[in-house]
Amino acid sequence: MLDLHRVSVEEYKEVKKLRVTVVLDNVRSEMNVGSVFRTADAFLIERICLCGITPQPPKAEIHKTALGAEESVAWQYYPTTLAAVEQLKAEGYRICSIEQVHDSVSLDQYVIEPGRKTAIVLGNEVKGVSQEVVDASDVCIEIPQHGTKHSLNISCCAAIVMWCFSR
Repeated sequence: MLDLHRVSVEEYKEVKKLRVTVVLDNVRSEMNVGSVFRTADAFLIERICLCGITPQPPKAEIHKTALGAEESVAWQYYPTTLAAVEQLKAEGYRICSIEQVHDSVSLDQYVIEPGRKTAIVLGNEVKGVSQEVVDASDVCIEIPQHGTKHSLNISCCAAIVMWCFSR
């Protein structure tokens, strides 16, 4: 770790973060949750909101993929995703659901405003972002795809979107 010039968990907690919060809307897989934690750590995401049935640390399968990032990245639990979204809106966040819906904006066309408080909502592995959360969102963003499949695994989707917001 010293050769890679990585910070300790304690130092990480003091580093200035992106003004981006990731919201997990009823994500069921502990391994997907762990992967999101690990990616959030890599891109200095300020926190993760775990909502509904989304598993919360400490869990062995979360730790297996997070590799300790569940200790470095701040997180909060909300009984419903809508409660998290309402709280984030009250705090001045722009709510961006990552979902394929009518009038969604392609990620490569979305204008990211540096420094703007943004919440990225990622949905359930099967059902996606719930309709009530889509309806409460300021914008829906979709990742352009050109193959035979119409969706990505949530952890892959999260990584792509977090990387774009970190640029």
